[in-house]
Amino acid sequence: MTFNPASIRVLTVDDHPLMRQGIAVMIENQPDMALLPQAATANEGIRIFREHRPDVTLMDLRLPDIGGIDALIAIRNEFPDARVIMLTTFEGDVEVQRALAAGARGYVLKSSPADELVQAIRQVHAGKKRLSAPIATRLAENLGQESLTPREVEVLMQVAEGNRNQDIAGRLNISEETVKVHIKHIMEKLGARDRTQAITIAIRRGIIAL
Repeated sequence: MTFNPASIRVLTVDDHPLMRQGIAVMIENQPDMALLPQAATANEGIRIFREHRPDVTLMDLRLPDIGGIDALIAIRNEFPDARVIMLTTFEGDVEVQRALAAGARGYVLKSSPADELVQAIRQVHAGKKRLSAPIATRLAENLGQESLTPREVEVLMQVAEGNRNQDIAGRLNISEETVKVHIKHIMEKLGARDRTQAITIAIRRGIIAL
């Protein structure tokens, strides 16, 4: 496979065939870009990355084997200079923060216009960062809010699965009173008035996924 040396070589990692096809058409229409073999799973994407060393990688957040952020971490552990843009249907600020902390150079919604993704690829290739406007707004809205602890996230997941305080206490090997304290802190941090709203906010922000 030969490319114009000046082309931005792009790898797409996404398990949706229609999404891959759409990206392929978009990239092939750009005079300064070249499409590498595409991947449907994270592990396939990591293998293709090793083989081709793309200039920019478009990584789906949700993949069937391991998560896109975990794939990003795996790639950057081997190739610290890897330039990866996360593609997602989710606007959750917590996942965005985790992706950026792991070294993502961009975070773009799949619902974005094609020209936005094209510009994101060029900007990231040039060493800049790119966030879709709704994602940047969501980040700003929750800036400075106190994060849930890992234990609080565990408790919230149990609540989201429909478990009662007594059941949660048994599953996590803590007292029922401790569960109540955790739930109180969770609702305070999320600004929720009840458990249902806490779950809704946590899912929207990407703190938990069901």
